[in-house]
Amino acid sequence: MADVSEKRATFRALHEAGCFALPNPWDIGSARMLEHLGFKALASTSSGFAWTLAQSDYGMTRELTLAHLAALCGAVDLPVNADFQSGFSATPEGVAESVRLAVQAGVAGLSIEDRNLEAGGALYDRATALERLRAALAAVGDAILVARTEILLDDPTQVSAAIDSLVAFADAGADCLYAPGVRKPDDIRAMVKAVAPKPLNVLALDLSMSLAQYSDLGVRRVSVGGALARVGWAAVRAAAQGIMGGSFAALASGAPSRELNGMFATREVS
Repeated sequence: MADVSEKRATFRALHEAGCFALPNPWDIGSARMLEHLGFKALASTSSGFAWTLAQSDYGMTRELTLAHLAALCGAVDLPVNADFQSGFSATPEGVAESVRLAVQAGVAGLSIEDRNLEAGGALYDRATALERLRAALAAVGDAILVARTEILLDDPTQVSAAIDSLVAFADAGADCLYAPGVRKPDDIRAMVKAVAPKPLNVLALDLSMSLAQYSDLGVRRVSVGGALARVGWAAVRAAAQGIMGGSFAALASGAPSRELNGMFATREVS
């Protein structure tokens, strides 16, 4: 098993050049499967994890999230980037404490959002978001800090405002920038240029675009959020609906037990 420092060094090297896919497992099994398939790094998904406990996104406590992150990091040799929501605190001091705990859990990177969950999900003003970001930076150590703005998830037309926030976050010292919701190639290209030489993460929303196309736009990493978990839930729902209707035909699409047993028998979970 690779140690934490090795994972973080590997993760940082991935951000120096090229473009890589960063899929989001929702539990240990899905993490181990993605590692088996050959991905270079993984990222947690707050929504995907919440659904495994029959909760909605943003319904997880810090304690549950930290335990989940420690389990993911201990299950694979790959670096894991944490979807760490808004740092589980409204204050910079609380964010710093949360970040220190995530680093202790073994993450190679983590993202901090500018959404104020205690104010009904509104975004923090720029000055407050930067204060929280600087507190996170002081606590993150050798892990990568991803600064993200949620503005495009609220209003997809606010690309310029999103870019302004990302530039401010980059200037404050964030290692990687992320504005989930950007879709158009021209907007992505402009975002890449604005934060350069810092790397940009893009959420794969335009499913017609390939990893190679994102690479051509200058994107460094492409994540999928809760999409893989949603694919899994949709498959189970469709099969169960078939059973409710009297048909078991959908079960034929399941992965062979021997293949799964072989995949998961390769290493114990630490």
